[in-house]
Amino acid sequence: MQGAVDGGGYCSVATYVLIHAAAVDSWYWGPLATELRDRGHEVVAPDLPCDDESAGLVEYADTVVEAIGGRTDLVVVAHSFGGFTGPLVCDRVSADLLVMLQAQVPTPGESPGQWWGNTGYGPARQESDRHRGVPEGTEEDVLSLVLHDTPAALAAEFMTEHQRNQAPAPFGDPWPLAAWPKVPTRFLMSSDDRFFPAEFMRRMVAERLGFQPDEMPGDHCPMLGHPKELADRLEAYRAAR
Repeated sequence: MQGAVDGGGYCSVATYVLIHAAAVDSWYWGPLATELRDRGHEVVAPDLPCDDESAGLVEYADTVVEAIGGRTDLVVVAHSFGGFTGPLVCDRVSADLLVMLQAQVPTPGESPGQWWGNTGYGPARQESDRHRGVPEGTEEDVLSLVLHDTPAALAAEFMTEHQRNQAPAPFGDPWPLAAWPKVPTRFLMSSDDRFFPAEFMRRMVAERLGFQPDEMPGDHCPMLGHPKELADRLEAYRAAR
């Protein structure tokens, strides 16, 4: 779908490219995709080859680039583990904007498996859990940890029908870019996420991207709990670039 461009170079219609997290499929983008399509945009939300034992980060990016095809006016939105794939895609296609949504931010040569220790995730998570009153050593339920702000019916469907086996291959791949791609980048975090706690995310983003993230309500999956506000935020980013 090709949109009109106003005098300032702003295209009224975009293609939103939505990149999902590890161990899931693209279903959870559905409410956001509906919001964006209702506003006249095209949405591309491919399923990554999570369960392919031979697929690494390059193959994940290949899948997204293939799904984009010849589309233009691209806004790439990368969620959680998708943060390792989104910049790779933007290095290969002409994207207008990259939005990192509660995403892992890689550095050159760092594998996804190294990210956790390199960022200090473990101690930060432990501190956040203590602050919330979670007893040390407690294995918190996924619904409480990741989907506590998601409508119950959507959370149940997500957990029972859209979990996938996650092959280990990409976690050992060094992130292949020598530098962040030359694309305008924004970071939008969910202030209420318990899996990637807010203080940890603010620090990680500032250290790795050099700016403070924007914040909105929501758990780890704001596209399910707050799709309209998320669409509003994405549209505002696009208008401001």
